[in-house]
Amino acid sequence: MKPLVLYQLASLVLLGAGLAGLVKRRTLVGMLIAVELMLNGAGLSIVAATQLTGADATLGQLATLLVMGLAAAEATVALAAIVVVFRRFGHTRTDALTTLREQQ
Repeated sequence: MKPLVLYQLASLVLLGAGLAGLVKRRTLVGMLIAVELMLNGAGLSIVAATQLTGADATLGQLATLLVMGLAAAEATVALAAIVVVFRRFGHTRTDALTTLREQQ
């Protein structure tokens, strides 16, 4: 098997694990970790495609840095939202969160 196919399969496994985690997880932190897995799979796919084909490797590395920056920004905003939800409701279980407004 060619190395590119192996890297693409590994990135698909990361994407699938992230998607399964996003669907199965009941807490917001678990969902955040699942999204991070999916973004790491995308970064791996980009780097592998540019390193192992005739494409410019620099562009692939820059695209992966962009994906990593987006993942960091997403994690920052999501963690801030999780802290707000935890302070307001005392938990982060998604099945119990139906509205962000407090009941009166």
